[in-house]
Amino acid sequence: MTDTRSAAIGTRLNWLRAGVLGANDGIISTAGLVVGVAGATTSRAAILAAGVAGLLAGALSIAAGEYVSVSSQRDSEKAALDLERRELAEEPEAELAELTALLAARGLSPELAREAAEQLTERDALRAHARVELGINPDELANPWHAAFASLVAFTAGAVLPLVAIVLPGASGRVPVTVGAVLVALALCGVVSARLGGAPVGRAVLRNVAGGALAMSVTYAVGTRLGT
Repeated sequence: MTDTRSAAIGTRLNWLRAGVLGANDGIISTAGLVVGVAGATTSRAAILAAGVAGLLAGALSIAAGEYVSVSSQRDSEKAALDLERRELAEEPEAELAELTALLAARGLSPELAREAAEQLTERDALRAHARVELGINPDELANPWHAAFASLVAFTAGAVLPLVAIVLPGASGRVPVTVGAVLVALALCGVVSARLGGAPVGRAVLRNVAGGALAMSVTYAVGTRLGT
């Protein structure tokens, strides 16, 4: 498998993991909100208004946060590439020696490391140093707009489930139906995230379900207390 294909697969997996985590956040935060409001009032309009407000606020917040985070990462990567480009222009021999040492540190013999460094430098010196020294692919710098949009969509998709589950049933069945639907969804998110990350499934599911159950229990208790 080529480095380019491996990098592309790795990027897709990272996006999938980010999407699952965004959906997970949407499920838990919205479920906690609507269950808490349902504990305080039986008004479907009030619960729906709170849920929609929470969905919008959460989705916009996570999108803005992701945009700022990825923008900072991109700025840092571009600054590192600019510095590397300048060093290659001013001190090519020193940079060649540095690349040789890095390749040798990865297990190549000194002679082979020197030969590989020279070939990589002749082909594309900046790309070689970016990959080996900085761990950056110059062609695949993170896009903050893509990250923000993906986070917004993932959060919204997750938040819709508890919102629908809380407003469709009658007053007596709202909380049980929502809790059941949310716990099932969180279990599925745990399975998917574990499979994508190569982690134990049982632990991921337990962690997800326990966290969601705790969040809904606390907000429902607070809502019930405030409602009375």
